[in-house]
Formats: sequence, C-alpha cells, structure tokens
Amino acid sequence: FLEVILACKYPKRTIAFRLEWKKLGQSVSFVYYQQALQGDFKDRAELIDFSIRIKNVTRRDAGKYRCEISAPSEQGQNLEEDTVTLEVLVAPAVPSCEVPNSALSGTVVELRCQDREGNPAPEYTWFKDGIRLSGNPKLGSQSTNSSYTINTKSGTLQFNTVSKLDSGEYSCEARNSVGYRRCPGKQMQVDDLNISGIIAAVVAVALVISICGFGVCYAQRKGYFSSK
Repeated sequence: FLEVILACKYPKRTIAFRLEWKKLGQSVSFVYYQQALQGDFKDRAELIDFSIRIKNVTRRDAGKYRCEISAPSEQGQNLEEDTVTLEVLVAPAVPSCEVPNSALSGTVVELRCQDREGNPAPEYTWFKDGIRLSGNPKLGSQSTNSSYTINTKSGTLQFNTVSKLDSGEYSCEARNSVGYRRCPGKQMQVDDLNISGIIAAVVAVALVISICGFGVCYAQRKGYFSSK
C-alpha cells in the first residue's frame, strides 16, 4: 500500500506550541486539530514531530496541505506556516470504448475511448485487428483507408468517409507515466449502401401509386363516385 509523508519544515519543537494541519481547497478541512487527527485520517495516519505520515493514499488525498505552528516568542506569539502539495499518480483503469457494430460506407463514423481514473491524464492509442493505427493515416496499414483522424488527448477516432476497408476489430489503450490498460476489442462492420435495393423499393412504391391512381380513374369513369 502506498504511503506518503507530508513534511512540515519547522526547525525544532518548543515547550509550548500549537500545531494544526489543514487541507486547502474550495472549503478548508482539518487534518490535525486540537492534538488529534481528524476524519478518516484517524485510522490511516500518524504524527511524526510536525509531519504527518498517511497510509493507503488514494486519489482523493491529492491537493494542497498547510501546517500552522504557533509558539511563544520574545515578541509574543509567533506563527509559522508551510504549504505542501500532494500529487497522487494513478494508472489508468480499463477505458470505456464506444465502437459501432455497423456503419454505412461513405458516412462519418466516430469511435470514442475514455478513462476517468488515470492521473496524470492518459493519452490514447487505437488498434485495428491488434495493429496500432498510425497518428498519420497516410503512413498506416494499407488495410485501412487514409481518411481518419486520431485525437490522442480526447481518445476519439473519426473516419471522415468510412469504407469497407475499415471493417475490423477495434480496441483502445489508455497510457500515462504510471501504467496502461486496454479495452476489449469490438467488431465494426462497414457495408455499402444497397442502391439497387433502394431503387427497387422506389419503383415498387411508384407502381403501387400508379395502380391506385388508375383504379380511381377507372372508378370515376364507371360512375362509382357520382352522387345520386
């Protein structure tokens, strides 16, 4: 388990002094007050001289801390302060990957990848059929068209005009200075628009409309719609 020491730089203990530790932010909270650790620090921290050792550090512990020491002096009460910034580095979790099951050739398609745990914020890499997609599509594999763009910061993979060559299994990796994780691969199938089927459907609808129109005209001629 990770532990850290928040060091308060004060030269030495005095006979009479008052020590307080505070966590700064939108609202100030006490870490050490009235000679006792506060909140959840009671069970996982200890005071060492003026410093605090925290065990089982989590991402929620990140932030700015200030120790305040007041002690008597010849001029009266003397106040010393020291501020410490705690940055908690966290490896990414398995990123959430959004990959459409199917797409039509020639359309714009966007794949999304996101991790909410990593600190510092991770960068993202996309893979197709286990092969890394190049940041420069023109230098990539011939099995993928060159109309895509990858945003390594936001994790998006966008095809400006997706083609059948882009069918395959896609996965995304989130990586920072601490570690990396990859989401399971998801299949995307790209199909051509069935023009012949659309034309056939349009012709069929037009034929039905024509037949209906012919029937109405025939009925009018026979006097079925004439008023008595």
